[in-house]
Amino acid sequence: MAPTIRSPFRRTLALMASAAILAQAGVSGIAYAQTTPETTAPGVIAPAPATPETAAPAPTPPAAVAPQQTAPIQAAVPNTGPASVADLAEGLLDAVVNISTSQKVKDDEGAGPAPRAPDGSPFQEFFNDFFNKQQGNKGGNHNVSSLGSGFVIDPAGYIVTNNHVIEGADDIEINFANGSKLKAKLIGTDTKTDLSVLKVEPKTPLKSVKFGDSSTMRIGDWVMAIGNPFGFGGSVTVGIISGRGRNINAGPYDNFIQTDAAINKGNSGGPLFNMKGEVIGINTAIISPSGGSIGIGFSVPSELASGVVDQLREYGETRRGWLGVRIQPVTDDIADSLGLDTAKGALVAGVIKGGPVDDGSIKAGDVILKFDGKTVSEMRDLPRVVAESTVGKEVDVVVLRDGKEQTVKVKLGRLEDSDQAAASNDAPDGSQDDGVITPDPGENNDMDQPDSGDQAKPAPDTPDQHKGQVSPDAATPKNVLGLSLSLLSAETRKAFGIAESVDGVVVTEVTPGSASAEKGLKPGDVIVEVAQEFMKSPDAVAAKVQALKQEGRRNAQLMIASANGDLRFVAVPME
Repeated sequence: MAPTIRSPFRRTLALMASAAILAQAGVSGIAYAQTTPETTAPGVIAPAPATPETAAPAPTPPAAVAPQQTAPIQAAVPNTGPASVADLAEGLLDAVVNISTSQKVKDDEGAGPAPRAPDGSPFQEFFNDFFNKQQGNKGGNHNVSSLGSGFVIDPAGYIVTNNHVIEGADDIEINFANGSKLKAKLIGTDTKTDLSVLKVEPKTPLKSVKFGDSSTMRIGDWVMAIGNPFGFGGSVTVGIISGRGRNINAGPYDNFIQTDAAINKGNSGGPLFNMKGEVIGINTAIISPSGGSIGIGFSVPSELASGVVDQLREYGETRRGWLGVRIQPVTDDIADSLGLDTAKGALVAGVIKGGPVDDGSIKAGDVILKFDGKTVSEMRDLPRVVAESTVGKEVDVVVLRDGKEQTVKVKLGRLEDSDQAAASNDAPDGSQDDGVITPDPGENNDMDQPDSGDQAKPAPDTPDQHKGQVSPDAATPKNVLGLSLSLLSAETRKAFGIAESVDGVVVTEVTPGSASAEKGLKPGDVIVEVAQEFMKSPDAVAAKVQALKQEGRRNAQLMIASANGDLRFVAVPME
């Protein structure tokens, strides 16, 4: 029976030895690159040398082959992952804090009328007793707590976090990595960038971190997030920068860094580090259907945050630059009408009376291409770069005017955060205000007032009244670009509620389905300019449109004023 048993055992042993040789020759190269060479392949169980018979049949000792093959295999194996961040994280953990807040909320907030049990119900007495007791407790308070993250930027006790972490808090407590706790006071907050600065009074200097330059970071660079997700303090996650300049409609100055480093609830306000241990972002938001990380997180870049934090520390508020213009996007149609090769820059739709550029240095119809040496690729770039500029600074602004680039010098004013400025966020026609304009409610001649809605719309029977009252000259074109036009007279002003400050040619009718109708033009709108040329009559509009067609232009750029004077630019295709 022994030969019968021995033969398959020897075949098995031979196969195992062959596997060991193949493994040493490259099959398990990655394992060999990370471990010390052995006489048997990693992962293969060597038979126990219980008897001489089990060790004898090996045809070729693996150790004889391994020395010849191991060296070239190790040299060819690439790095299988990033280097450990343990040393980096160890030096930073103490500077990241847990922020605990509490807010007193009335017990009856949001409570509706107490339900009633059906009359005659056997449980009516117990039911009513319970809710009567609840009603009697109305007016009491209870605390609502929340957790977030932050980081120390100064050993003296200055801490940065998100505004939404501490907003509305009655009490703010900082929990440090060593278990100590300190009460914090709010130094300043900025809702537009969702940043806040806190201050604690430590007995000894705190471990702190510093801001790095996020503008030098590239997509694919390694980053590390430290925070307190779901209350688990000192959590470290690693990932890469997935994108830059993200706009998630969180505020007027959106310029987020996107990262796949895991960010969850409780990470808000925590730092995003580069591999030098510098803060290049402040973790603020995630996209997640479930509430947990799916690898799409957003951080406020340090190039934006550092300036805001400095101002909050120094003044307790932000002091942003102000240009004093209303802007709108440069669409493909508008770019074509202006002779631009691509849609770029910010189109100036109006200038604020009394503002920094009311001296004529920048005019309505200009396209701002560069501001203080920074390229304005799209409209939303301008509010950010203006807001980041120093109040009172004199800057060079490159504009496109009359088809030519010009450089003008502008001295910036200061954007005053007020209720009026906040209301201007909803400016009509898609124009962007934050950091760029603050309308003056006392002035109507500056054409920057918000559209009042119904005031700009004629009454339902207005067109018929207008037709009966106004008879344009026989030479007046009845239809240009799908628009019926008329001279702006006292009658038309009254019929459409057009302010005395508005000049131009009034639109009395818009042909349904026309290009002008698709662009949103309506009766009561006033054509102020066509291709940056002021229009005094319907004949002038028709002549200018015809001239543009002869020049080979595909779109006519119109400056349109609403009834109350708001300006916007519309590029209408010329059929």
